[in-house]
Parts: sequence; structure tokens; C-alpha cells
Amino acid sequence: HVQLVESGGGSVQTGGSLRLSCAASEAAWNTNCIGWFRQAPGKEREAVAADCRRLEITYYADSVKGRFTISQDNAKRTVWLQMNSLKPEDTAMYYCAAKGFSGPWNERGNYNYWGQGTQVTVS
Repeated sequence: HVQLVESGGGSVQTGGSLRLSCAASEAAWNTNCIGWFRQAPGKEREAVAADCRRLEITYYADSVKGRFTISQDNAKRTVWLQMNSLKPEDTAMYYCAAKGFSGPWNERGNYNYWGQGTQVTVS
């Protein structure tokens, strides 16, 4: 059973920090990449970052480079997204998702499995 569960969202002021967690089932963890996407009201879902464990590569969208850090703990089957220097434009529902080896990390269609999301609000 493939399952991804996000947590850690909340409301913060501009410049604040949050750490999101994505807990993965064993089946989800056995994929190649776990990525974070976000979707603001009225906007398309966009890629934020990804950790591709099998290839030992991490990726970031330009909009979050230098502010967000993705990391993982294999023993806990968890991926974190540390978000610093948050801006109002970071406000969105954040989703984690899992994919195999096919396709670019930042295209949502390449991800087979999705969590339910956690809301981040920056004011």
C-alpha cells in the first residue's frame, strides 16, 4: 500500500520558518524521488523541491533556492522540507509525492503517488 502523509503546516509571519514532514509507507519509499509541490488558490500546482534518493540528487525550484532545504531519513522513511525566510507568496497547500525514474523531477505528471497536503499560510 502506497501512502504519503504530510504534516507541519501552519500560519507564520513573513520571514518565519516551518518544517514540513512527509512520512512514506515502505512502498512509497521504494520509489526513486519524493518531491514537494505546492498549489495556491487559482494557480497550478508547481514543483518546489525533490529528493531523489537512488540517484543521490536534490532539486529546487528557483523561487525557493537558498531558503528551502529538503532532507531525508531513510530509517524513518521521512522527507522534510525546511522552509526559512518565508514570504506571502509561499502561501499554498503543500503536497508530497513519489515517482520512479521516469521524467523530470518538476513535472507533476511524473509522480504516481500523492499525499493529502498540508496548508502553509504566510502573512
